[in-house]
Formats: sequence, structure tokens, C-alpha cells
Amino acid sequence: MDILLLIIGLAILIKGADWLVTGAGSMARRFGVSSLVIGLTIVAFGTSAPELVVNLLAAFQGNTQLAIGNIVGSNIANILLILGISAAIYPLAVQKSTVWKEIPFALLATVVLAVVANDVLLDGGVASSISRIDGVVLLAFFAIFMYYTFGIAKKGNPEGEEEVQQLSTTRSVTLTVVGIGALVLGGKLLVDSAVSLATAWGLSEAVIGLTIVAIGTSLPELATSAVAALKKQADIAIGNVVGSNIFNVFWILGISAFITPLPVVEANNFDFMVAIGASLLLFAALFLGRRHKLDRWQGYLFIALYVAYMVYLFI
Repeated sequence: MDILLLIIGLAILIKGADWLVTGAGSMARRFGVSSLVIGLTIVAFGTSAPELVVNLLAAFQGNTQLAIGNIVGSNIANILLILGISAAIYPLAVQKSTVWKEIPFALLATVVLAVVANDVLLDGGVASSISRIDGVVLLAFFAIFMYYTFGIAKKGNPEGEEEVQQLSTTRSVTLTVVGIGALVLGGKLLVDSAVSLATAWGLSEAVIGLTIVAIGTSLPELATSAVAALKKQADIAIGNVVGSNIFNVFWILGISAFITPLPVVEANNFDFMVAIGASLLLFAALFLGRRHKLDRWQGYLFIALYVAYMVYLFI
């Protein structure tokens, strides 16, 4: 039954991603908003819904390590695995504003997280935690990001964007909303069945949190960015990942910490460093080879690095 639910969840996830990309891309054209803005907001919010659900449940139930591991693990998977696969499918041209503004903002999110989570190292505290005040700080950064994004939206639809299917406003909105709902449902089915299988196979809770839960809640981003890459909609593929990473830290972890303080263990610092390293690698990759373009060979490199990280975690 768990294997069947896993397959059904994956099928719903992929179809939901297809609907979301089609609907969101069409909405961008209808309202004169760039695909990048849609990717950074509506698509990123929709594909981050599983992380939000998992973290809210974890926070309310006191499973704080799951909440932190889910977000950090998801952000690592988003860059190394998801962008890696998307670039391997189709080279991704990245807008100049994304290179110099959105990607550094995603890097800032991870750095801020590492700072607020290190009370012992930086402030000489007895124990480290992401407190309610830290949660408010993260939410304040999120408000700044949304203000910046709506500022982009006012500039309208830049020329030279990729062609997308034009649908009626009603159908575009319907596809987007139904797509988000399918992503949440498919993600929950897949994660629940995967965790059940992992437990039955005798894997530890730590390994489950850092690998299966993190990858499982990142599958909507994977499905959405992969479909966007297949449709040659690079802005949605990139914007989805970068936007999701910002949402995950500033919005989801901010809310989780506001609900209940999240204790941080020293071992979390390694994952923080990997997340920061992945963001720096993404930024550097856009200046290696073809400028402002993530090529297939770089996608394969990202995937290989993620596999190495997974092997390290299991060892």
C-alpha cells in the first residue's frame, strides 16, 4: 500500500506541476507580469506548500529538528538536485537581475539563518536556538523580499521572454490553484508513504529527516522546474528554486520559530555550510562557461555533488 501511495503521489505531483507552470505562465502574460515574478511568488509559494505543512506540524508537535532539517535539506536539494536536473534537461539562461539580486538574496537567507542559529558560537550563549525574536527577524526579511518583488512587477513584462501558452484568465487562475492543490496532496502522499517505508526498512529518524523528508518536500519544486525546463521556460524554472529557498528560510522557518523556539545542535552547522556553499556555487557557475547561463555540464556537476552529499549523510 505504501509503494502504491508513493507512485500515486508522484503522479499527482507531476500533473500538478504541469498545471501550475501552464497556468502561472499564462497569468504572467494576461496581467503583464514577467514570468520571473510569477516564479518568485505564486509558483515558489505553491511549491513550498509541502515544506510549510511539514514545518507547521513539526513546530506544533515539538519536532524541532525535523523543522530545521527539512528547510536546510530542501534548500540544498533545490539548488544541487533540482537546478542540476533542470539544467541537464535544457540549459537555463538566467536574467541579469536574478544573477545580481535574487540569487544573492537567497544566499543572504542562508547566511542569516546560520547567524541566528549560532548563539553559542557568536554570542557565548549556553545553547543555540532560533528564538521567537529570530523568527520575527526572518519574517521582516521576507517582507522586504516581497516589497522588492512587487517593485519588479510594476515594471511590467520585459521583452524577449520565452513564449508561453495563452489561456483565458479564468482557466489560468483555475489551473494555477488546482496545480498548487495537487502539489500539496501529491507531496503529502509521497512523503508519508516514503517515511513509512524508510521506518519499515530500519533507517534512523535523522537520516529520514535530512534525506527523504527534505527530498520529498522538494519534489514539487523538482517537478515544476523540470516541466518548466522541458517547456523552455527558464525564468519559471530558476525563479521557482530561488524563490522557494527564500520562502523556506524567511517565511516558513520564520513562522515555525514564531510558533515555538527551535533548538539547534552543533551538527546542524555542517548542513548550514553546505547550503551556503551550494548558493555560492550557483552564483559562481553563472560566470563559468557561457555567462549567465547554467549549462548541461554544470547541471551534471550539481547532481554529482548532491549524490556525494547524500552518501556522506548515510555514512
